[in-house]
Amino acid sequence: MDGAGDAYGILQVDPSAEQVVIQAAYRVLARRFHPDGDQPDLHRMAELNRAYSILRDPESRRRFDTKRTMLHTQPIPVIPAGGPVDAWTPRRTPTEPALLDFGRYIGWLVSDLARHDPDYLRWLSRHSSGLRFRAAIARALPREPDLTRRANSVA
Repeated sequence: MDGAGDAYGILQVDPSAEQVVIQAAYRVLARRFHPDGDQPDLHRMAELNRAYSILRDPESRRRFDTKRTMLHTQPIPVIPAGGPVDAWTPRRTPTEPALLDFGRYIGWLVSDLARHDPDYLRWLSRHSSGLRFRAAIARALPREPDLTRRANSVA
């Protein structure tokens, strides 16, 4: 995060802390780690300065909070109606319908995904991870001549 790590952690304040609390924390820690302070530490003082420069300005703090939230947010997987697929779920044989076992559509059948997100299937047919699904994608999207050609060239 701009080389400052977690600015709140460096200043030892809660992310919901008011501006006066952030300023007070900075001053106490700066007094301690300043080269003329009780425990001089140039590296720690530089960290404090970077963290405080981010959090003292409301606009800069808002941008930092947005980035921080985005980094700590986990993607929400899309789980099909049949339930999630895990390592214990038996793999389907090539004669059975193609079941995606990776990515955001894990557990989805290619035929179901053709109705839900055909653009993803078009992308998958061009991607190396979709190589084993190209024939199923070509069957699921029959009006796509490029997909049919690509699937036949691989088979």
